[in-house]
Amino acid sequence: MSWASPDEIFLSTSLASYLDKKLLVLLRDGRKLLGILRSFDQFANAVLEGACERVIVGDLYCDIPLGLYVIRGENVVLIGELDLEREELPPHMTRVSAAEIRRAQKAERDATDLKGSMRKRMEFLDLD
Repeated sequence: MSWASPDEIFLSTSLASYLDKKLLVLLRDGRKLLGILRSFDQFANAVLEGACERVIVGDLYCDIPLGLYVIRGENVVLIGELDLEREELPPHMTRVSAAEIRRAQKAERDATDLKGSMRKRMEFLDLD
C-alpha cells in the first residue's frame, strides 16, 4: 500500500483545485449558490464571481443574480464542481421569475405553518 505525500494530500483537500471553476456551494441555512470561485483563504472564506442563488420550490426554480459574492467559511456545508457538459437540472424543472418563486416559497411556508398548527390542535387526541 502506498501512502500519499503531504503535498498530494494538501492539493486534494484544498480549494485551490476549484479556482476559476463553476461551483455549487450549499450553505448552512439551506441556500444554494452557484458561481465561479475566484479566491479563498485558510478559513474557507470564498469569493464567487457571477454568483446567483438557486431557489427551488417543487418543480419550479429561479436563479437570482447576486454578482460578486463573499461567503464566510463557517457557513459552508458543501462545495462541488459543476459539470459544464451536463444539464444542471432535470428536464421536468421549470424556470420562473423571481417574483413567482417568492410566491411559491410563501405558499410552501404557509402550508408548512398550517400543517404545524393543525398538528398542535390535534395533540389533545391521544390516538395510541
